[in-house]
Amino acid sequence: MSTLNDYLLHLADNAVVLGQRNAEWCGHGPVLEEDLALANVSLDHIGQARLLYQHAAAVIGGDASEDKLAYFREPHEFRNYTLLELPHRGPLVGYAAADRDYATTIVRNFLYSALMVMVWDKLQSSSDETLAAIAAKSLKETSYHLHHARDWLIRLGDGTEESHARAQAAVNHLLPYTEEFWTSSEAERAAVAAGVGVDVPALRADWDALVNETLAEATLTRPDFQGYITEGKVGLHSEHLSFLLGEMQGLARAHPNASW
Repeated sequence: MSTLNDYLLHLADNAVVLGQRNAEWCGHGPVLEEDLALANVSLDHIGQARLLYQHAAAVIGGDASEDKLAYFREPHEFRNYTLLELPHRGPLVGYAAADRDYATTIVRNFLYSALMVMVWDKLQSSSDETLAAIAAKSLKETSYHLHHARDWLIRLGDGTEESHARAQAAVNHLLPYTEEFWTSSEAERAAVAAGVGVDVPALRADWDALVNETLAEATLTRPDFQGYITEGKVGLHSEHLSFLLGEMQGLARAHPNASW
C-alpha cells in the first residue's frame, strides 16, 4: 500500500471505531438529550470514516471500496489508536459484563477530540487536496465534539462527589493510552515527509495545555504514569477490538453480496 493509503486508513479507522463505540449509547443515554447528542457525534465519525475510506479505495484502485475496507479487514489490519476501541467502562476483558460508564465515554471523547481539532486544522494544508477538503469538513464537526465533551467533563468533575470520583477514575484509566499519540508510526513519518500528513508529536505542547486547563477547571488531577505504550496504529490491538468488529462487521459478512 502507498504512504497516502496507510495514512488514510489510520485516520479512517480512528473515526469508524470511535463512531461504533459512541453508537453503543443509542437508547442508553443518561438523559434523552445526551442520547441524541452522542448519536449525532457517532454519525459525524462514521461520515468522516466514509469519506476517508472512499478516498483510500480510490488510491488502492481495483475492486476496493469503502465497505470492503470497513467490513472485510481483520483486527490486525486496523490502524486505530487503542484508546478508541476500549469499552465504556474500566479495565475489563472484552467479554466481561459491566454497566456503561458515561464518564469514561466523555473523557475518551475529550482526549481524542482535543487532538483531532489540531490535526484536522493542520490537514487543511495537506498536499493531498481531497484529504484537505475532508479535513475542513471534519474540523467543524470535531470542534463541536470537543465543546460537548469538555463541557460535560467540567460538569462531571466539578459536580457531585460521585460524578467527580467517576471522572477522576476515567482520567486515571484512559490518559496513559494517549501516549500512543506521540510516537509516530512509519506511515505517519512518511506522510509528513510527503507533505500529506501532520507531525502529531509537534502538537503535544498545545494538547497538554488544553488538557491541563480543562482538568484544572474540572477540579481533576492529571495522574503520573509510565509503562507500555500501546501500538494500535501499527496493528497491535487490545482484545476489545475483535469484539467490537465482530458486532460491526457481522451483518456485512453474513450477507457479503447484499445490496440495499
